[in-house]
Amino acid sequence: MPTTTATTTTTIDHIVLLKVKDDTDPSKVKDMIDNLRGLYSLGLVLSRTVGPLHRVHSSPSPFTHIIHSRFSSLENVRAYAAHPVHVSVGKEYVYPICDDVLIVDWVVDDPRGPLAPPPGSAMRVSLLKLKEGEAAAKDEVLGVVRESIGGKGNLGGVHQVTFGENVSPLSAQGYSIMSLVLFHGLSELEAAPAADTIGVEGSLAGKKSKEHLESAIVVDYVVPYVSQ
Repeated sequence: MPTTTATTTTTIDHIVLLKVKDDTDPSKVKDMIDNLRGLYSLGLVLSRTVGPLHRVHSSPSPFTHIIHSRFSSLENVRAYAAHPVHVSVGKEYVYPICDDVLIVDWVVDDPRGPLAPPPGSAMRVSLLKLKEGEAAAKDEVLGVVRESIGGKGNLGGVHQVTFGENVSPLSAQGYSIMSLVLFHGLSELEAAPAADTIGVEGSLAGKKSKEHLESAIVVDYVVPYVSQ
């Protein structure tokens, strides 16, 4: 997997969360991961990492695995989704062994830090779902996330912070606000403040914004030492 620094002015963060069925043969899980990693060769993906989650802090669904990819445009995301090889991998290796699949995308303007999360780095991904009828509060909640999560980029041990609004609602299960904090490694992630639903522990604005939320997913993942 490449570890070059981002040079484009905009990228798309693409997250897929997977819930592998209980008692699935480990060989089938390995086949799924290997084939998902192999999709990098299609040439539409800027970076790609796939593997089991390190920890699930909160989630209505007990997700087990994550795919994090970066694309140069939404057009490439859509071309990738429709590519016959990608569709075939999903049908043959993913959906037969997964109970749940959730997909979100958000636009990262002027990305700073590594384009591809370095092997051994660790990420915390948060997805927020607003209560029904609370769509008008989206800008307020996103503003709180921007203020709180954005500040983490100034902390020691953090490679990168991205956040935004989901732009691919079809398979997002209603989750509309996303953030990703990329730490140098697991020790830095473990030393970070305890995860809460929007990363604003003790913030009055954060507590107020939580009133608009129906649910949140917060997961941690360690990027494996696997070449693409």
